[in-house]
Amino acid sequence: MADDTPLATRVEAFVGHLTHERRASAHTLSGYARDLNTAAAWLGTRGIDDWTAVMPAHVRELLAARHRAGIKPASLARLVSALRSFYVWQMREGLARNNPAIDVRAPKRAAKLPETADVDDLAAMLDVTPETDIDIRDHALLELFYTAGLRLAEAIGLDVRDVDLTGREARVMGKGSRQRTVPIGSRAARALERWLAVRPGWACADEPALFVSQRGTRLSRSSVAARMARWAQSHGLPVHLHPHKLRHSFATHVLESSSDLRAVQELLGHAHISTTQIYTHLDFAHLARVYDDAHPRARKRIEDD
Repeated sequence: MADDTPLATRVEAFVGHLTHERRASAHTLSGYARDLNTAAAWLGTRGIDDWTAVMPAHVRELLAARHRAGIKPASLARLVSALRSFYVWQMREGLARNNPAIDVRAPKRAAKLPETADVDDLAAMLDVTPETDIDIRDHALLELFYTAGLRLAEAIGLDVRDVDLTGREARVMGKGSRQRTVPIGSRAARALERWLAVRPGWACADEPALFVSQRGTRLSRSSVAARMARWAQSHGLPVHLHPHKLRHSFATHVLESSSDLRAVQELLGHAHISTTQIYTHLDFAHLARVYDDAHPRARKRIEDD
């Protein structure tokens, strides 16, 4: 139960507005109530018992205190958002004249580096000779994902006519209906040749899709993800594999070998170089680990002369 104070009473009225007028979800209601009551309790310790007395400096001080208490940036951002919405309502109701949270920015979330698989582990997983038709298909799909860094939607959207094995390239329809041409490596080309040789026995007569299910129609997103995870597990990959992790692995391994960020941008089909730059951070993290392990001045244990 909320404290019976002027600050908490105002929060209760706002939550009532969200409940009855905005028809907010239970999750939203509990989040707003929790964040605003936290703010009210902190303001009470500062001797502030009126929401109109809150200044931007107070909001920043509150965020700093919560940050020191170990609250994550995402939760701090939600707190700021709750305060802004709360004051918008108060101003509309004539209960406040200013919004002290409007120009306050929560600490930025740390960029989450994409997860990748080890290059040698992927090689061991792919260096096999599939025997059954379904394994031939799955192997070709995995090789194509890794050779071209495809998105899941791009891979399942491929038609047979989009692939040119003579020129070893494929036409891909990416985000925003942007078409690009991606190279196909020699191993992927051989895997695709094997699949195309058995595909007629699977595909419906009028089905254009490159990869088809046992029903003869285009593979679904869920089927590809499930088959990829099953293949990785059965072939000894020590990490869970999904389509985006294979795309991240492709980008990271190419960048580690070439250091050509623009080329990786083109291969991935990113509209902006800033999207691709996340892989420079990942590459630097790899280099930092190598440095820590190899450089005599970076080792944690320093031996006596």
